[in-house]
Amino acid sequence: MTPTLIWILVALVAIGLYLSWTAGRLDRLHARIDATRAGLDAQLLRRASVAQELATSGVLDPAASIVLYEAAHAARQAEEEHREVAESDLSQALRAVFAEPAQVEAVREAPGGEAAAHELTEAVRRVPMARRFHNDAVGAARRLRQHRKVRWFRLAGHAPFPMAFEMDDEPPADLVDRAA
Repeated sequence: MTPTLIWILVALVAIGLYLSWTAGRLDRLHARIDATRAGLDAQLLRRASVAQELATSGVLDPAASIVLYEAAHAARQAEEEHREVAESDLSQALRAVFAEPAQVEAVREAPGGEAAAHELTEAVRRVPMARRFHNDAVGAARRLRQHRKVRWFRLAGHAPFPMAFEMDDEPPADLVDRAA
């Protein structure tokens, strides 16, 4: 073997190892996206469940109960392509129901209301964090997938292009301020 052929083989092995490492990194990012999406789904389900439980507890006035129950039910039953809108509607319903400090106080003063308000506060605080973790993982995967080497060598395989979860996740200010 000639020295030139040896150097060509070494270069090809190095390139192959680099591409393999990049494909593994991309695979780990896709696994991280799946894990963060599961966490986000769990937090969204918890928020909708707590809101539904609070709406049916009799602690809220009837109009607020109906608004909150319908929004929470819609969020729990939404198809994947309509989920972002349904979750945003639930956020808006929560802000509308708890827009006044008097409503928050009425909930807290009712029997079992303090625990329900605390649980709802924790649920609405965790959703933005879970969404941020998911969207950060999606951003990292997207940045890596935009590199030429990933596109040219098709290192992403048949994995779908990762999509961020965009929704209105601002919590009701009076509910969160009272807990802090």
